[in-house]
Amino acid sequence: MESFEFSTELVPGLPNELGLECLTRLPYTAHRLASGVCHRWRDFLQSPDFHYHRKKLGYTQKVACLVQAFSGGTVNGPKRPGELPSYGISVFESLNRGWYRLPPVPKYPNGLPLFCQLASCEGKLVVMGGWNPVSYDPVADVFIYDFTTQQWRQGKDMPSKKSFFAIGACSGRVYIAGGHDENKNALRTAWVYDLRKDEWDQLGELSKERDECEGVVIGEDEFWVVSGYGTERQGQFDGSADVYEFKSGEWRVAEGIWEPGQCPRSSVGIGKGGKLMNWAELNTAVRVGARGIMLGGRVLVTGSEYQGGPHGFYMVEVKEGQIGKLEKINVPDEFSGFVQSGCFVEI
Repeated sequence: MESFEFSTELVPGLPNELGLECLTRLPYTAHRLASGVCHRWRDFLQSPDFHYHRKKLGYTQKVACLVQAFSGGTVNGPKRPGELPSYGISVFESLNRGWYRLPPVPKYPNGLPLFCQLASCEGKLVVMGGWNPVSYDPVADVFIYDFTTQQWRQGKDMPSKKSFFAIGACSGRVYIAGGHDENKNALRTAWVYDLRKDEWDQLGELSKERDECEGVVIGEDEFWVVSGYGTERQGQFDGSADVYEFKSGEWRVAEGIWEPGQCPRSSVGIGKGGKLMNWAELNTAVRVGARGIMLGGRVLVTGSEYQGGPHGFYMVEVKEGQIGKLEKINVPDEFSGFVQSGCFVEI
């Protein structure tokens, strides 16, 4: 906490070391209320330094944020035949296995952009891209949810409208690559968004077009853009990946890391030895629409046994790269809808 120097006591009557310890131990759900005590507490609790301090001492809470279909299909009643369902963001707290839903993005009060992408940065949730839920036109919107203030704000738009791109985050930056543009052309471009500066920078180009690719961040070293296909090869998923190394700022190609022909969207996990794996292969109970969200040493896995079947929710323990058995968890009816995508947030 070297960047914060406290000229007066954080908590009256206590040394600053104890005052800092008290604030650090507060559950994240109390941060909004605590921010209203004084300006110093507000600035401190909302700072990235406070997030990293809690993380270092092990007081952060791990949650899964899911882009999930509303129970019943929509916010304002049933959908007409052929219409896509409305989506919101559900939050699963791994510690107490509790569920709640985030407030809607003000720009889209009746449902998120369809096929939007999620990432987490410094304890905040970032939502990017997708399709306008009314017109189905691609959007370039960026939204950030702050769990301390419990409010949304709009960030700087993506450099272009796109969807079905790979996404990942590390050290306060969100990385995106591939996908397709508003004319359904597959893309090779890659960009990075700096959350603090609210700025975009280009990262060069991928080795090939990669529509419907999947993003995976390995530790704090690399951003993997897995599989995808080119404009002229619709649905013919590739078995390679483009890998961006954070330290060198260089791209390389990794061959033979994914089963050709299999869609990687939200199905890619990290297995034994840091190798990529497909969550759908864990168990027949999740072989359709499998999604996996890493929550420290455990994974929240969702999916169905067959097309159109009920959506199941499971926890799986991961220890030294070994994947355990599925443990079915009970989920309230309002949080039992189809999960389109999701990400891990450490608050």
